[in-house]
Amino acid sequence: MPSPLPTPSTTQNPLALLRQLEWRVRHAVENMLSGEYRSTFRGRGMEFDQVVRYEFGDDIRDIDWNVTARLGEPYRKKFVEEREVTLLVVFEDSPSLLFGSGAQSKREALMELAGLVMLLGAVNRDRVGFVHASPTGNVFREPVRGRGAILHAAASLLSQPPPPLGKLQTPDVKRQTENSDLQSPRSDSQPSTLASQLSASSIPWRFLSRAAPKHSVLLWLGDFPPRPQPEGWVVLQRRYQTMGFRVEDPWERNLPAQDTFAAYDPTSGRLVTLEGNSGERAAHAAWRAERETAWRALFPAPLSRLVVGTDENRLDALVRFFHARMNAR
Repeated sequence: MPSPLPTPSTTQNPLALLRQLEWRVRHAVENMLSGEYRSTFRGRGMEFDQVVRYEFGDDIRDIDWNVTARLGEPYRKKFVEEREVTLLVVFEDSPSLLFGSGAQSKREALMELAGLVMLLGAVNRDRVGFVHASPTGNVFREPVRGRGAILHAAASLLSQPPPPLGKLQTPDVKRQTENSDLQSPRSDSQPSTLASQLSASSIPWRFLSRAAPKHSVLLWLGDFPPRPQPEGWVVLQRRYQTMGFRVEDPWERNLPAQDTFAAYDPTSGRLVTLEGNSGERAAHAAWRAERETAWRALFPAPLSRLVVGTDENRLDALVRFFHARMNAR
C-alpha cells in the first residue's frame, strides 16, 4: 500500500506543494494506480487502423467483404483504441469547504485530491484542464498535455484564493487562455443570497458543454449541498464521462459526543454554539439524508462517485476507487 500522505496546506507555494505531493505518490501513481487509471479512463473508442489478412480465431464480424471479394481471400479490418483522454477537472469552490474540525479543512483535502488526479493524467500522457468555479469568479484553463504544462495548470488551480467567509457574490468569469471563448454569466438579476447561491451554482454549465471534446472525463469536485440538479446536467452526462468527488469532515458524519460545543460557520461568518440535544441531532440527520439523496441523484452509478473524509488517506481512497472500477469492467 502507498505510504501515508502529508497534510499539505494550500497556503504554501503551490509548485512546491505539488512537487512534494508528486514525490510522495510517484511510486503509487506509476506502479499501482497507472494501470487502474488507464482501464477506468478509456479513450474515445476504436479507430480504424488498416486491413490485414484474416487468420483463424479472428472475429468474423471484422471481415472486410469488399476487400475479400476483390482479392479472393479473407481480409479483416484492424482497429486500435484511441487512447488519448481529455480530463476536465471542475473544482466548485465555496465557503463551506473552509470548515475543518481537525488539522485540515475540507478545501485543503479536496485540493490535494484534485492535484493527485491531475498528476495521474500527466503520468498517462492525457490532456488535462480545469475550471475553478467560485462565488467571486470563474477561471478556465484549457486542457494541455505534458508533465510540465499539467503541473503548471495544477499549481494554478491550487493557488486560487478561497472564497470570502460568509460572503457570497455574483460570479465573474476570468479567462486564463487566449483561445477560449468563455463568456461571463453575470446578470444583474442573478441573486446573491446564500440560499439562492446553493441552488444556482457558480459553475458555468453552458460553457462546459463545449469546453472539452465529446466523451472526455468530467470530474466534478465540490461540497455538494442539497440542491436541485443543474440545468442541462443530463446533456452533460451524455456528452462526457461524469464523476463526482466529495470530501467530508468527521463532524458532518456524526456530531461530537459532548453536550455543548462551539464551531465557526464559514457560510455565515460567525461562531455558533450547539447544545447537542435531540432536536439538533435529528436536524443534522435529516440534512445528511437530503444531501445523500441529491448526491446519488447527480451520480446514480455507485462507481461514479467518491466520498473521502478529511481524516482519511486520499491516495488510499483513489487506489480503492480505481480498483473497484477496473474490477467492475
